[in-house]
Amino acid sequence: MTMKLSHATQLPPAATDLIQVVLIGNHNLEAARALVRREFSDEIPVGEAQAEKGFQTLRITGTQNLMLLGVGDPTDLHEGLRRAVHTAVSFTNDHKYKRLTLACPKSEGQAAEYITAISESAYLSNYQFLTYKTKKEVNSLEAVTIYSSDAADAARVARAAKIAEATTVARDLVNEPVITLTAEELAARAQALGQRFGFAVEVFNKQKIRSLKMGGILAVNLGSIDPPTFSILEWKPEHPVNAQPVVLVGKGVVYDTGGLSLKPTANSMDFMKSDMAGAAAVIGTMCSVSALELPVHVIGLVPATDNRPGQLAYTPGDVITMFDGSTVEVLNTDAEGRMLLADALAYAKKFDPELVIDLATLTGAAVVAVGTHGSVMMSNTPEATKSALKDAGQRVYERLVELPLWEEYREQLKSDIADLKNIGGRAAGSATAGKFLEHFTDYPWVHLDIAGPSFLHNTDSYRGKNGSGFGVRLLTEFIQRQYVTQ
Repeated sequence: MTMKLSHATQLPPAATDLIQVVLIGNHNLEAARALVRREFSDEIPVGEAQAEKGFQTLRITGTQNLMLLGVGDPTDLHEGLRRAVHTAVSFTNDHKYKRLTLACPKSEGQAAEYITAISESAYLSNYQFLTYKTKKEVNSLEAVTIYSSDAADAARVARAAKIAEATTVARDLVNEPVITLTAEELAARAQALGQRFGFAVEVFNKQKIRSLKMGGILAVNLGSIDPPTFSILEWKPEHPVNAQPVVLVGKGVVYDTGGLSLKPTANSMDFMKSDMAGAAAVIGTMCSVSALELPVHVIGLVPATDNRPGQLAYTPGDVITMFDGSTVEVLNTDAEGRMLLADALAYAKKFDPELVIDLATLTGAAVVAVGTHGSVMMSNTPEATKSALKDAGQRVYERLVELPLWEEYREQLKSDIADLKNIGGRAAGSATAGKFLEHFTDYPWVHLDIAGPSFLHNTDSYRGKNGSGFGVRLLTEFIQRQYVTQ
């Protein structure tokens, strides 16, 4: 069920199916006090205690259901608001209310960006993946109204709803099991989403991939009974602001056993349906930029296959000729994502891109480095581009930690019999993986290793559990700020 998200400049009348929540923090204490006195009762205390993080005051009398919810004084106010809204949405569903009003009165001269944070959290916090439940316990919450006195906030709420919806598209894709989401089905869903949101999709089948000599994709696919696909998604508005496109590349390994280098550790295969989270992020971002009708030319590339130890599977020791003619000595078939990405990154040269950003659940080393709290980034772009991407990540709280691309890492990838090896050893695993990918680029490029935050094993506020949709809000924010609102 799709939740309705809207804006209003007046609070709705009290009703038994409605709970109204006022978000209070040290940033807006006086404004919140004035709102409660004006709209509810001057007998309800609103002080510093009520502004403390997590503080809840409930007033339920007849049809008037009011909650004062403390935000406190978080280091990042927007993230504090997102997490407070998740608390409000959870309370609403736990107590079977159908409607929720969220009010966060602002102080004089305060920026209105918090409206976006509140709106997107409300939408994302209500997300459910119930496709395979025979008894679907659907959330009671059907509609959320964001209250503010500024009519201009309506556009901010509408924008946030479109981005959040695109994020749930990515979540749905990641949460699908491979028994239904093969490489061909992933391409078919991208086509359906293109028709729905307005971007073009072209899909290369195995015969076309073979004719293009995309050796990396074909090698990984050798052990599978299902064919690979290579999808090209394009949003090209009538008058784009960029003469050269932004190209997004997403790793689309719909399931990863490790191939003949079978994943050795307990539970290491249990959630490998999520190994296409990079592809999901690219598809979700294409939905977002199209829904927002951003005047930016954006292309998405999704190389897709599963990686299995079938009878014809590629083996450690094999030498693979890639799309660009480079030869790669395979020393670990579980380092398959970079084989797909290498072909896609080399193919991206055809578009003469202004910037290429790839996203991939590439290495366990990235999880060791930063956990689930952010993504590892490597880049050959100017500092201004990297800073803009990091700033976008901080604003949406999909944070980036930069690792170097030192030339010494190239030494770790040297092969005795080929141009390079597909692994560089245990040390600096994320960085050597990035260095491998850099070999296939000759343009401004950013690599995001999203292995940690893309699939969560425990509920993390509005980010949820399982597929998080990481990357959609980040890339949308970056493209909007970098190319539209400068």
